[in-house]
Amino acid sequence: MIVLSRNATISDAELEITAIRAQGAGGQHVNKSSTAIHLRFDIRASSLPEFYKERLLAASHHLITPDGVVIIKAQEYRSQELNREAALKRLENLINDLTVVEKTRRATRPTLASRKRRLEGKARKAATKNLRGKVR
Repeated sequence: MIVLSRNATISDAELEITAIRAQGAGGQHVNKSSTAIHLRFDIRASSLPEFYKERLLAASHHLITPDGVVIIKAQEYRSQELNREAALKRLENLINDLTVVEKTRRATRPTLASRKRRLEGKARKAATKNLRGKVR
């Protein structure tokens, strides 16, 4: 079970986890064992709150298909259990990253001191550039 917040959890029944053969180097071991994990999570059929579903389905992310299914392939480790944990962690991080509510920006006026510093800096830069001209 993945706990995202107090009111949002994902049960193991909602996840489709399949063990597959990993790609890449590994010698004879890679041909015999299915250590890579293929995780599928259907957003629309999940028990997540509507806010989470809307944010995830609206997001344009390479792990989310147009049908609303998150597909994660984990094959970093030689152990199936470690790859399973890595896939679950990546799913949790993906959901948390896409459902963060950004704080709205309030426009503020620059302070008098910051305006003075800006103008002094511009004057200093102009004086330096004037010194680079031809000597008369």
